[in-house]
Amino acid sequence: MQRFKVKGKKQITFKIQNLSCAGSAPKVRLKIQNGKRLIYALVGVFACLLLTCNFSLAATAEAKHYTELQLPPLREIKLPKYERFVLQNGLVVYLMEDHELPLVNGTAFVRTGNRLEPQQKVGLAGFTGAVMRTGGTKKHSADELNEMLEQRAASVETSISEASGSASFGALSEDLETVFGLFAEVLRSPVFAQEKLDLAKTQAKGGIARRNDDPDSIASREFKKLIYGKDSPYARTIEYATVNQVEREDLLNFYQQYFHPNNMILGIVGDFETKKMRSLIQAKFGDWKRNPGIAKPKLPNVSPANRGGVFFVNQPQLTQSSVLIGHLGGRFDSPDYAALDVLNGVLSGFGGRLFNEVRSRQGLAYSVYGHWSPRFDYPGMFIAGGQTRSDATVQFVKALQNEIKRIQTQRVTAKELAFAKESTLNSFVFNFQDPSQTLSRLMRYEYYGYPADFLFRYQKAVAATTAADVQRVAREYLKPEKIVTLVVGNQTAIQPPLTKLAVQVTAIDVTIPGSQPQVKN
Repeated sequence: MQRFKVKGKKQITFKIQNLSCAGSAPKVRLKIQNGKRLIYALVGVFACLLLTCNFSLAATAEAKHYTELQLPPLREIKLPKYERFVLQNGLVVYLMEDHELPLVNGTAFVRTGNRLEPQQKVGLAGFTGAVMRTGGTKKHSADELNEMLEQRAASVETSISEASGSASFGALSEDLETVFGLFAEVLRSPVFAQEKLDLAKTQAKGGIARRNDDPDSIASREFKKLIYGKDSPYARTIEYATVNQVEREDLLNFYQQYFHPNNMILGIVGDFETKKMRSLIQAKFGDWKRNPGIAKPKLPNVSPANRGGVFFVNQPQLTQSSVLIGHLGGRFDSPDYAALDVLNGVLSGFGGRLFNEVRSRQGLAYSVYGHWSPRFDYPGMFIAGGQTRSDATVQFVKALQNEIKRIQTQRVTAKELAFAKESTLNSFVFNFQDPSQTLSRLMRYEYYGYPADFLFRYQKAVAATTAADVQRVAREYLKPEKIVTLVVGNQTAIQPPLTKLAVQVTAIDVTIPGSQPQVKN
C-alpha cells in the first residue's frame, strides 16, 4: 500500500491500495477528487470564519458606551381592570381576571397581628396563624385536607405576622370550586387540634434554642430592642416561658376576636369569570355573620428607647463584626417619603456614597447599606450597617457616621441625583410584574387606609425631587447625635476597642432565658 499527501491549508493523507489491474485507475482518481473537495470545503469554512470575525470587529468598533445609549421613556403604567364590592356582612372583595394561565389565586387580609397579643403570651398570634391550617377543620382533618389539596396540586395556607393576618389559596381553574370551599372552611371553622399546637410549640422552642447561631440575626433582633424597647410589640421576642403560657383555648379566643367577615379583605386573581366568582364567594361566605362590635384595634405607642449610645454583643467565635447604627424613623404617608427614598438611592446600592466610599475606596466592607425604612402605620427606622473584619470595626462605624453627616452638609451632585432618581423610577415597573402583585398592593393600601393611587403619587413625587429636597430631608430626618450603635463581634479581636467610639460601651447579654447549659450562647 502506498501513501500520498495532498498539500493545502493542511496536509491530508489518504490511502491508495496497490492494484495491478487496469481497472484500478478510476478508483484512484475518485479518491483524489474526494480529497480536493475536502480541501475546498475547509478553505470555504476558513473564509466564512474570517468574514464573521471581520463583521464582529466592525460591530464592536461601532458599539456605544452604555452612557451614550438613547433609551425611550418608560411607558405609562396602568392598573389592570378589576372589580371591588362589599358583601352585606362587610367582607370587602377585589376581583381581577387574568386568563393567561389556567390558575386562580386568592388572599384574605385579616386586621390582626402579633403586635396585639398579650406580652406574657408572645407567640400566640403565630401559633394561631399556623395551627389554623395545620389543625384541620370541622369537616376535614388535617390529613384529609392535605390529601385533597395534594391530589389537585393546590394549596391553602394561613399565617399571622406583625401587623396582619393572611390566608391564601392557589388552584387550577378546573378545581377552583373545590379548593375555594376548603379555603372557606379553614377561614370559618378551624378546630385548632391540640396535637398540632403541641408540634408548633416544639418547633418554636427549637427556633429559640438556635436563635443565637447567626450574628446577623442577633444584630437585627437586639437592634430593634434598642430602638423600640425590649417590651415593645415591635421588638419583643418569643421565649420558652411565653410558649409555655399558650394553650389551645388562647388560640380559639384570639381567632374569635379577629376573624370576622367585616374585619377582612379578600382578593382573587386568575382564570375565572367575574359573575361566576361573585356567586361562588356569596355561596361560601355570604352567610358568615358579621361582628357588629368589632372595632379597629388600638395600636401600641412608639417612642425611642435610646437616644444614642454604643452597645456590644460579645461573640468570641467570630472573625468579623456585624454592625448596625440608626434611630427611630417614620411612615410611608410622610409628605417627604419620596425625597427620603431618593436619599436612600444616593446613600446605598451600587454607585451610592456608602458603596463608593466605605466599600470601594476604604475597603472596609463587602456589604454596606443605609436606608430610611418607613412602615405603613407606625414609625420604622433609619438604619445603616454591614459586616467588616474585627480590626476595622471602629473605622467602619466612623466611616458610616461620616457619610451620614456628609449628606447633610454636602449637597448631592446632579449626577448623584439623576442616578438615584432614574434607579428608583426605572425599578417602578417591577411593582406591576403580574396582576396578583398589583391586586395585593391595592388590598394592602385599603388595609392601611392609603389611597388606591398612592404608588402613582409617589412616582410623580420622585420625579419632582430636587437636590435641595434631598439635602433638606437629610438635615430634618437624620439625627447623627441620636444614633444608636450596635456591634456583634469578638471583643478581644476588635482593636482599637469600641471605647474609641464612646466612653461607655454597654454590653448586651443574649443568653436565652430558661435554656439548658448546652444551648447557651
